[in-house]
Amino acid sequence: MTGPTHDDRRGKRRTGRGERAAAPWVRTRLRTAPGTALVLGVLVTLTAFLAAAFPRTMDTYGTRGLRDAVAEASPEHRVLDFRSPERSFELPLAAREEKLRPGRVDAVQAEVSGLLADPLRADTAESARGVRTGRTLFGAEPWLPRHDGLPPQFVLAAQADLAGHATVREGRLPAADGRVTAATKDVEAAVSSETAKTLRLSVGAVLHVGRPGSPALAVRISGIVDPVRPSGSYWTAESLLRTPHLTSNGGKPPQFSWEAALLLAPEAAPALLGTAGEPERYWRVAPDTSRLTGQQVSALSERIASLQDGPALSRLRSAAGTNASVDTDLDDLLRSYDSLRAAITPVVAVAAVGIGTVALVVLALAGGLSASRRHTELVLLRARGGSLKGIAGRLGAETAVVVLPAAALGLLVAVLLVPGGRSGPAVLAAAAVAVVAGAALPLRAVVTHRRPQVHGERDDLVRGRPSRRRTVAELTLLVLAVGAVTALRQRGTTDPGDHLVSAAPVLTGLITATVLVRLYPLPLRLAARPAKRLRGPVGFLALARAGRAPATGTSTLLVLVVALGTAAFGQAVLAGTADARDRAALLATRADARVFSPHDTLALPAGTERAVRGVPGVRSVTAVRVEHQVAVEVPSGGPDAVRTTTLVGVDPVPYAALARDADLGGFPAGTLGTGTPAGPSSGDAVLPVVASPGLAEKLGRTPRRIETLAGPLTVRVVAVRSQTPATASAEFLLADRGRLPTRAATTLLVSGGDLDGAALRAAVRASGADHSVQLRGEIRARLVDSPLQTGAELIHTASVLAGAGYVLVALLLSLVATTPERVSLLALLRTLGLTTRQGRRLLALEALPQAVLAALGGTLAGWATILLIAPGVDVTRLALAADPGLAAGLAAAGGAPLRPEPWSLALFALGVVVLTGTVTAVQARRAARQGSADRLRTGDAR
Repeated sequence: MTGPTHDDRRGKRRTGRGERAAAPWVRTRLRTAPGTALVLGVLVTLTAFLAAAFPRTMDTYGTRGLRDAVAEASPEHRVLDFRSPERSFELPLAAREEKLRPGRVDAVQAEVSGLLADPLRADTAESARGVRTGRTLFGAEPWLPRHDGLPPQFVLAAQADLAGHATVREGRLPAADGRVTAATKDVEAAVSSETAKTLRLSVGAVLHVGRPGSPALAVRISGIVDPVRPSGSYWTAESLLRTPHLTSNGGKPPQFSWEAALLLAPEAAPALLGTAGEPERYWRVAPDTSRLTGQQVSALSERIASLQDGPALSRLRSAAGTNASVDTDLDDLLRSYDSLRAAITPVVAVAAVGIGTVALVVLALAGGLSASRRHTELVLLRARGGSLKGIAGRLGAETAVVVLPAAALGLLVAVLLVPGGRSGPAVLAAAAVAVVAGAALPLRAVVTHRRPQVHGERDDLVRGRPSRRRTVAELTLLVLAVGAVTALRQRGTTDPGDHLVSAAPVLTGLITATVLVRLYPLPLRLAARPAKRLRGPVGFLALARAGRAPATGTSTLLVLVVALGTAAFGQAVLAGTADARDRAALLATRADARVFSPHDTLALPAGTERAVRGVPGVRSVTAVRVEHQVAVEVPSGGPDAVRTTTLVGVDPVPYAALARDADLGGFPAGTLGTGTPAGPSSGDAVLPVVASPGLAEKLGRTPRRIETLAGPLTVRVVAVRSQTPATASAEFLLADRGRLPTRAATTLLVSGGDLDGAALRAAVRASGADHSVQLRGEIRARLVDSPLQTGAELIHTASVLAGAGYVLVALLLSLVATTPERVSLLALLRTLGLTTRQGRRLLALEALPQAVLAALGGTLAGWATILLIAPGVDVTRLALAADPGLAAGLAAAGGAPLRPEPWSLALFALGVVVLTGTVTAVQARRAARQGSADRLRTGDAR
């Protein structure tokens, strides 16, 4: 680049020691303004840290979520169960026996391990293999316990490595005498301590197990064992090995019998061929979750699909037999995890795009303000022959010296503080920050000085006229914002790759800021007229100064509006998640606590209500009677002429208050008592009822007959409600309990602020009731965040805090950039008689219009964004994805819509005004300490 002076164009100067290079530009600039370089470096470091930490945080919490989803599932749901029933009847018996021996089973295990390629790895310590009976065998001994008079059933399992997973409590582990074949008639077996206790088995006992019409196998109990890890997959993948249970025979009415497991030595497996138990080989593989990552979900699902019905299954059948199959619920776990991630990702993307936009605008603002501060210097360089390319190169070099190390430092801190996650996206994010920060100053300088400028021409928000290009850009943003909001309302946030939808709040904020900038001069002109009539110059000067604010203030306004809109959206998501969980817990219990029996079939003892009222913390107790399967005659005719519903008998006054307080279909207490005589209602008297919408439509408003447990009733619908506290049934009838033939309460609905579950349960037991107690607080406490949900809420919280930080930075940058000019103005006005107090008021009032404009604009943008896109944001899935039952109940009750939080919007707006006022006050105080002679010099253009 050609320099601005003759010496610069030579590039060298003579000295007594020869030629030496001129002072380097970058070093000179850094020495001249070290504070500016330090501020830029800190800003870039923080921004690069946030940008690099975001993808690593998402990866980290995604990986934790996947591992927890698999690890916390019960072993029978997460293991891969490889089975091969022994049905090779065409083979000689000796060959079939060989297939069941430990060596052959272990050989297939090696082939199974080969099928589990990355990312599906086996946890060999908890995996199991062996041979078991596919059908249960009955125990013939009369001394065995017989539930419902049925003989117990046994599964015989010859599972490998029993010695490594069990400790012998009595006796010894089973062994095989000699070479066991299908003709062997007696074997040894061990049982778990729970099996021995339940079935009254002891060491040395002999069982004869078999099926009717087939030979029996004598099994001698050689030992009683305890599992080393009872919750591990070895014992829990088939819990019958550890714990016997009752099984139904499927009859009507059903009868139950005990089912338990006998643990044989692996060498005794061929003996199962001599029974009617239909032996099968199995390999239960427990997945290793220690190295799973969230990015491997697709590959893991494909691998499981290949094992269930694909090339991997063909390889398995070639080694284990044509009957081999794979059964697992691991694919269901992966689909559940993927569904949760799909619900969370778009909502997180909205916060990420919002705060990312704010950060980039602040970086661009920093570069623009730096270019404005050095405007005279750059004009001089251009006047002295500097080319745009040369100026841009020098500015880029001096910026890169600060930006690149700062971005690298931010990336390093992100890697150290967030150890999990991929490094590639983090590096790209930090590099993007460095590019934006490094290019902002050179680009602004090139755009501003690409053609000569007239000295002294005004470029402010009032006198500035937007160009055609700017108008086209604003219209383009408007179209994008409308399209994004429309897409979000129609499609929702189900597509995590739709970046336009994720940018909807940002685009709404951009349009709001653009409109406010266009309208900004109007209120100033309206306020200037009455200001002329005020005594004193402060008001008029403040409005004049506000109108002469530089056009770069548009960027500051944009930062404030977008940051406030994004913060409002993030706060609405956090509040909506909490509200959804609170509402779901209430819908599960229908009150603060609920005392009930299964299917509401047991009547409460007379003293239970009084005992519950005496528990500390109980505010009120509402007793109700619930009857299910009540027959109702409807005038439809045909097979649907009689429908079943739930009849709820209530005490009108307390129940109406409870329904109103819980927002569960409140109604006036007199609704159920109007025109009803005192005492139980006869079959001919008409009883007023409140009905659910579907049932009310069928019954109409005419009297209808219903059949209760105590006899018939005639009812008439007088009100319709979609839900009620006493029941979650979709169809119900509410009636006055005092008018029912049978008035005994079956359920208690308890209200109270701080209920003690243990005390409530103790009171219920002490009253003689065999009822369960369910607390809303306990259910709410179980709705804890999964790692994915924790990560999403952390990102939204971080976006709110980061937005506040960037707002502060934008205010500081904009005010500090104008500090020299403001201080000089105050010095000049003090020479004209302006007092120190008036000077402070002037600076405060000058900054007030833009602060109020930003606060109102941010509030408007946040409110409008939430209202516009709320129908497309599914907060229920985000809050209750881990509990589909509660999510379905909440969705049926209307869901938990996203709504603005007025207090948070007001707080954010007030914070902007307070921050602006604080910074301005500090600036005014510093300006007052400087003398006029220091700021006013002949020829000073400031």
